Amino acid sequence: MPPKPYISPSIVAIRHQLGAKAPAPLMAPALRVRREIDGVAVAALTEAHGSPLFVYSERQLVALHDRARAAFDRAWPDTTFAWSYKTCYLRSICAFFHARGSLAEVVSEFEYDKARRLGVPGANILFNGPWKPLSALRKAVRDGARIHLDNFEEIEDLETVVREHGQPVHVTIRLNLDAGIYPVWSKFGFNLESGQALNAVRRLHQGGLLHLDGLHCHIGTFVLDPSAYARTVAKLAAFALECTAISGRSIRSLDLGGGFPSLSQLKGIYQPPEIAVPPIEAYADAIGTAMRAAYPGPGPAPRLLLETGRHLVDEAGYLITTVTSSKVSPDTRRSYLIDGGVHLLYTSTWYNFTLEVDRPTAGLAEPACLNGALCMNIDVVSDGLLLPQLERGTRLTLSPVGAYNLTQSMPFIHCRPAAVLIRHDGRVEVMRRAETIDDIEQGESLPADLALS
Repeated sequence: MPPKPYISPSIVAIRHQLGAKAPAPLMAPALRVRREIDGVAVAALTEAHGSPLFVYSERQLVALHDRARAAFDRAWPDTTFAWSYKTCYLRSICAFFHARGSLAEVVSEFEYDKARRLGVPGANILFNGPWKPLSALRKAVRDGARIHLDNFEEIEDLETVVREHGQPVHVTIRLNLDAGIYPVWSKFGFNLESGQALNAVRRLHQGGLLHLDGLHCHIGTFVLDPSAYARTVAKLAAFALECTAISGRSIRSLDLGGGFPSLSQLKGIYQPPEIAVPPIEAYADAIGTAMRAAYPGPGPAPRLLLETGRHLVDEAGYLITTVTSSKVSPDTRRSYLIDGGVHLLYTSTWYNFTLEVDRPTAGLAEPACLNGALCMNIDVVSDGLLLPQLERGTRLTLSPVGAYNLTQSMPFIHCRPAAVLIRHDGRVEVMRRAETIDDIEQGESLPADLALS
């Protein structure tokens, strides 16, 4: 049997009062061992596609989507999902949700173009976002997309485009309101309580070119109070009556945006341990009950739209990284360097990831942190950990990381890694290959007089 590799010991300073009994050494809880994802070995994945590596599970995507779909089918059957492109805009992920009936929800011309190139009809695109240049508005009007108006200047811009187009278009306006959770997302849309939203409706009616038939409100992200959505429904339904009184047209859709949490654990300053993440059924029940209270009669009721992103994809995503070295910091913590970093894990600022290793570990607990491979002191992926000593070459799987991390990752110091999808039958499909220096430099040009000889 080969000898175990030598790992230098570390000394942990423990402060205690004079005469008090010294605390017993902490035994680190055994880290969960993960050698595979959906039956595919972690080692095989990194050998074939490199480390670090984003991995998505189709089985998890199916389970998350189908559970949410079933919950809203029971609570309010006339509910349509719209996949949030900003959450993860990989073509394979977007196509997965479109194949299951989801519309496309985009917040920029870039995302709009991605949806159209994927084959999504304009009529199946909800165009959100605080800035839509004239070029984007022209595309949306031409294609018959659903435009969500965010500000008065955008109303003017869209009217300009509609005059060019030659006929009125139907629109939705975005509101911000007090749903009992804070902070209020007041950056987006027209404020309800101040009367700004009502002024926007009057402005639309006076212009005569934009026909309002939808209301939209996105109250926040990682919302842990399902009743906040019920309050939002009540306010939107009441405001819809005011809109109809002004325009004479019924509001045909209420869009509640997204914000449903995943099973990520917010760091303690944002989410104390005693606050658990409610199941998706709690949100569906709260929304469905509020919709039935607002629209109890046999008459027509608006269609419910949801732009759910994080909840449907976060737990389906993993990042595999590798321990490259370790050292003991002056504050006595053991610092592990991994080949990932905050340039790949944007959400590490707010979330504590689940950490799994590819081999058994044991031993005394040490205060530890995970540092990324960037030449930046802020590159701390996870802090305040208690870990046994990890060997160099240990593969770490961090999860859930499926929402926002891949789309907000950047080629800073290191090129972005590959992303793969493990299909339900175990096949591994490359959704995005690892980037190279050619990808980074393809848009650059070098003046001839600056070229090195």
